[in-house]
Amino acid sequence: MSKLALPSYLDQSPEVKARFDELKRRDVILEVKNLGKVYDSAKGPVTALKDINFSVHRREFVTVIGPSGCGKSTLIRTLAGLESVSSGAVLLDGKPVTEPGPDRGMVFQGYTLFPWLTVKKNIMFGLRNQGVSSATAASEALEWISLVGLEKFADVYPDQLSGGMKQRVAIARALAAKPRILLMDEPFGALDAQTRSKMQAYLLEIWKNIDITILFITHDLDEAIYLADRILVLKANPGSVDEVIEVAVPRPRTVQQFLEPEFLAARQRLDQLIHPPSQDDEDDKLNMIRLTRVGDEVEPQQ
Repeated sequence: MSKLALPSYLDQSPEVKARFDELKRRDVILEVKNLGKVYDSAKGPVTALKDINFSVHRREFVTVIGPSGCGKSTLIRTLAGLESVSSGAVLLDGKPVTEPGPDRGMVFQGYTLFPWLTVKKNIMFGLRNQGVSSATAASEALEWISLVGLEKFADVYPDQLSGGMKQRVAIARALAAKPRILLMDEPFGALDAQTRSKMQAYLLEIWKNIDITILFITHDLDEAIYLADRILVLKANPGSVDEVIEVAVPRPRTVQQFLEPEFLAARQRLDQLIHPPSQDDEDDKLNMIRLTRVGDEVEPQQ
């Protein structure tokens, strides 16, 4: 990759720069200030998150990435109000987040649909809990079903759906309550590569057509770049902000951009952050015992 003479991941075309200038003029809806999370364990306190600071603007798409153990899921669960903060604050529209609420939609990696309810009734569930009448909830559910392209499956049960379809229903259910922000914790991580690619395209199309802000956890570098306006990169031990990357890949996004210089430059930077050279690399090498005949090579010897 270094031989490609890639541009800096910071290089932006006039169109991309204009988009970021416009984005920064929008209202900040989510603020995370000096966030810390400490767990008690048998061996004493464990700091999962330390001094996390960032903000998200209205209708921005932010992805969060980092090595295993950096606290990505802990962070998003704290933003959702499913975990309490140990220090600092999470503010949504200036109000502290202390518990789950309808102003935050949540989509998990696992399929969390109610198996005893049809697609339509799964989407109606949250609306009915908010006091919406049955007739109105049914009407709105059908609109969301249409938006995610599942009109033929309104009366089908989850066990009759593919994994990608289930996640489309989960997204529709989360959005039906009209949250201010949609929080997604590796929602496509369990899908095969082809379905995952389709779901990424579906999500971008949904985001383009409704007034929603998205914060999306992923471990996939290409997914993080393909979806995001900005990428929040975390480092581990304890989890803290390593860098915030503005993605210089123009919108609308296509899979063909995976091979363009702007995309490759951003990926190279993420690789440097997530997989830095380490003195421990020698310790990670396998101690292999040769079990084939000398001269029977499948690769040239170094």
